[in-house]
Amino acid sequence: MTEEKASSPLPSSAALAYLGDAVHSLYVRRLVLDSGHTKSADLHAEGQKYVTAAAQAAAFDRIYDHLTEEERDVARRAHNSKHLQRPKHMTVAEYRKATGFEALLGMLYYRGDGDRIATLMSLSLKH
Repeated sequence: MTEEKASSPLPSSAALAYLGDAVHSLYVRRLVLDSGHTKSADLHAEGQKYVTAAAQAAAFDRIYDHLTEEERDVARRAHNSKHLQRPKHMTVAEYRKATGFEALLGMLYYRGDGDRIATLMSLSLKH
């Protein structure tokens, strides 16, 4: 990551979470493909284990101790956003933590820090 990218202003927490959701989905899809699943239904079912708010909240818990202060701050701001529209099938805590996780990934992607994303995703996807 260049110093210019590190110091550039970031989009809103909601925008970072939107971007981070796509980053997370891409990593999960690659994980599922690499695990040998080939049928569409199997790919979808396996992927669903990782993309729920509960799974993302658990993934965030696994990486929290490895985060920098800036990364924690980005996640905290997204977590505390007043504009979250939580789906009815998940808890507020799960949804807020998942949103923070997605915003963190979005920030790293926005800044072009693919190595850091790979490191955190590797840690987050371990059970």
